[in-house]
Amino acid sequence: MSYPGYPPQSGAYPPQAGGYPPQQGAYPPQAGGYPPAAGGYPPQAGGYPPQAGGYPPAAGGYPSAAGGYPPQAGGYPGQAGGFPPQAGGFPPQAGGYQPQPAAGGYQPQPAAGGYQPQPGAGGYQPQPGAGGYPSMPPAGGSWGGAPAGYPGGAQQGYPGGPAPGQPMPNYPGAPATNPTMPVYGSNAPSAQAPAISKGYRGSIKDFPGADPLRDVEVLRKAMKGFGTDESAIIELLGSRTNKQRVPLVAGYKTTYGKDLFHDLKSELTGNFEKLVLATLMTPVHFDASELREAIKGAGTDEACLIEILSSRSNAEIREINQVYKSEYGKTLEDAIINDTSGHFRRLLVSLSQGNRDERETVDVSIAKQDAQKLYAAGENKVGTDESQFNAILCARSKPHLRAVFHEYQQMCGRDIEKSIGREMSGHVEDGMVAVVKCIKNTAAYFAERLHKAMQGAGTNDTTLMRIMVSRSEVDMLDIRQEYKRIYGKSLYTAISGDTSGDYKKLLLKLCGGSD
Repeated sequence: MSYPGYPPQSGAYPPQAGGYPPQQGAYPPQAGGYPPAAGGYPPQAGGYPPQAGGYPPAAGGYPSAAGGYPPQAGGYPGQAGGFPPQAGGFPPQAGGYQPQPAAGGYQPQPAAGGYQPQPGAGGYQPQPGAGGYPSMPPAGGSWGGAPAGYPGGAQQGYPGGPAPGQPMPNYPGAPATNPTMPVYGSNAPSAQAPAISKGYRGSIKDFPGADPLRDVEVLRKAMKGFGTDESAIIELLGSRTNKQRVPLVAGYKTTYGKDLFHDLKSELTGNFEKLVLATLMTPVHFDASELREAIKGAGTDEACLIEILSSRSNAEIREINQVYKSEYGKTLEDAIINDTSGHFRRLLVSLSQGNRDERETVDVSIAKQDAQKLYAAGENKVGTDESQFNAILCARSKPHLRAVFHEYQQMCGRDIEKSIGREMSGHVEDGMVAVVKCIKNTAAYFAERLHKAMQGAGTNDTTLMRIMVSRSEVDMLDIRQEYKRIYGKSLYTAISGDTSGDYKKLLLKLCGGSD
């Protein structure tokens, strides 16, 4: 290798045997070392080592770039024209080549094998835009990355690579940058969430940019002074999801030192008050309070008990049990046992365990066996073995039971609901039929419950409110579709015709629209 103006001569650079690197421990090196003898590198006057005065070298020295070495005022890092000339200048990257100045000039610590140091992490002579020398081992989570990145704005790490600590995109064994692309290399599973066939089916969606502090201020203004601004309350609560509404209770007390439920009760009345309070409760607390209302007192709302216990998941039922015990001082099971009897009690106790099989797979041969057991326990014998119905309807998974109902229909030519109606009576019949309907088609079951709540002279407002609040973020769109299919008019129209005032307005907000 030669440099402009420095032709190699005998004993020059690259050094011959005995040249650079110097012999161990020798500085300046022995004969033939570095700096070379006359005729060595560089041959011109003013070469290396410099004359008295050391660095910077005289004009014509090495390097010849304007500004010399080291640079003028400002020192390390080098100013424009300094060394190295790249933007961002020196210092070197972490772990790189760090010059050790010695008396009389610049003395690099050479690596074994001659000049051309083998750098550590970070490297010497960073390439523009890279942040380090690409062939060096990684440091600090990226290739050649300095602790604070490469000065001048280039992203730390390998050109076009990720930020420090992140995996390399599209590298074998890693997921592709685009999540819809397949994984390359290894057989690692995709990080995508399981596909949901219908997507979100609720009628209420998160309000973008909702601020609890601003929302509680709106509620306070709506109730402060003479009269109440019901429209502001309806607009606010009807456009927030449950997880955006519930924190308002704590936020109100924190901001104003008052209980939001107490203030709302003092300002509102009737069904509108009940509906507003229901929207501010978590789903599990609302379910627990509805079960409590259904059980306490002289009568029992058996349909409410069945509705909640047959439509909630195992996890939800277990949470309801915990909240019920903490809120009311006794277990839900004890409350059910004290208030019901016979096979209906056994049905409710079974459902309240929250222990249904939740596997999605269906074994058709077992479904046929269960259908035969139900037939043998009902239609095919004198009397009815309710325990067999209880065991299958309360323990088997919902997809499995749908297959059982289909096999039952094929076997005896009759719907399972009709068979239950022929074999049972009273609350246990209602309970078993409700469980079957809820499992067959949950949305159609709730559409029927809503229709019954509104048909006739009066309205069962408790059922209407409970379903509209509890299903508004679950499957309200499906319930609306089923309502229109079964009854020939939209749920929105039905609610509009059966309710009135602010109560109607908030119900329609929860409904979400007309079909």
